Amino acid sequence: MGLLGILAAVAVLVWVWLVGGHGMFWRTDVRLPRRESPARWPSVAVVVPARDEAAVLPCSLPSLLAQDYPGEAEVYLVDDGSTDGTAELARRLAAAAPGLPLTVVHPGEPGPGWTGKLWALRHGIARARAARPGGPEFLLLTDADIAHEPDSLRELVCAATSHDLDLVSQMARLRVVGFWERLIVPAFVYFFAQLYPFRRINRPGSRTAAAAGGCVLLRTTAAVRAGVPDTIRHAVIDDVALARAVQDSGGRIWLGLAERVDSVRPYPALADLWRMVARSAYAQLRHDPLLLAGTVAGLALVYLVPPVALVAGLAAGRPATAWAGAAAWLLMSGSYLPMLRYYRLPAALAPLLPLTALLHLLMTVDSAVQHYRGRGAAWKGRTYDRPAQTPAPPEPFV
Repeated sequence: MGLLGILAAVAVLVWVWLVGGHGMFWRTDVRLPRRESPARWPSVAVVVPARDEAAVLPCSLPSLLAQDYPGEAEVYLVDDGSTDGTAELARRLAAAAPGLPLTVVHPGEPGPGWTGKLWALRHGIARARAARPGGPEFLLLTDADIAHEPDSLRELVCAATSHDLDLVSQMARLRVVGFWERLIVPAFVYFFAQLYPFRRINRPGSRTAAAAGGCVLLRTTAAVRAGVPDTIRHAVIDDVALARAVQDSGGRIWLGLAERVDSVRPYPALADLWRMVARSAYAQLRHDPLLLAGTVAGLALVYLVPPVALVAGLAAGRPATAWAGAAAWLLMSGSYLPMLRYYRLPAALAPLLPLTALLHLLMTVDSAVQHYRGRGAAWKGRTYDRPAQTPAPPEPFV
């Protein structure tokens, strides 16, 4: 059968396990759980970290201000050193479309050991807690590029109160307009779900933890108990770190796909998507060269070997190799179809998943290269590296 045939056979076995025994990661029916309205609507503070977001704010901020929420709610936009007039634009948008009250917070440059987003969240949360006795009961942490339907906050709160959840997170539906967005974005979500199967995360007692940072509803008591964001202040992949901190402190977490929460940030060129993935890919591997090597080998075996085996097997007259490659490729493509349907994209894109996986592999390697060149996790003019030492203890969480 040859080495390639053996590798293709192994790929088939891996795909049989992935499809049937890996938390059904490929299914896209994990949506907000069945929920009922609470007897009393808890208070909520919506905290939006924003750094140079004037381009997307007109599409996102009005949707937050227009939330149809029966309880007390207010929005805190944290202007993280923007140079494009983000804060002034936010105030104009709030004046033009009155709704939930808006407060703009200016935290200054991040302290030592802090990433910009978590520094902004810390100050937004502190301002929200200081604004009312006892602080808000829930915090909605949402990115500046996320647009919410009018009932989004209400449904998130209903899910949390109905199931006694401490953290409810939804993976926002990302934009898929241009060619590169259609090719890469659904696969990005698919790979994330493969790494963190939603059903496994949501199972009581599970040790798998993750969240989607664009939309996180968090109980304030859970945040205090977990000491966040202070305890995760250096995390580049802050959403996963947040979910882990809440879970480790005894909180219950839930993650699923969104139906009425969308990202409006465009990624029109391959370079835009490349930067988005590469900035945190090596951090996801804990900056470990052995994990990087294992990841590259795993991606090659699972995603690249099947089409190569099919083509090479046909060309060399090795039917067993060709059949093994075809079977693995078919399983792979079939598991990708639900994600394409979720994004309302044609099924014809499914066989292109190996190409997308190759691009993700190259992005991951580039992430490691940039890390060792001192440019790891670069985003909006800042570069975050693995902490060389434990940062000094922060001030008490307020």
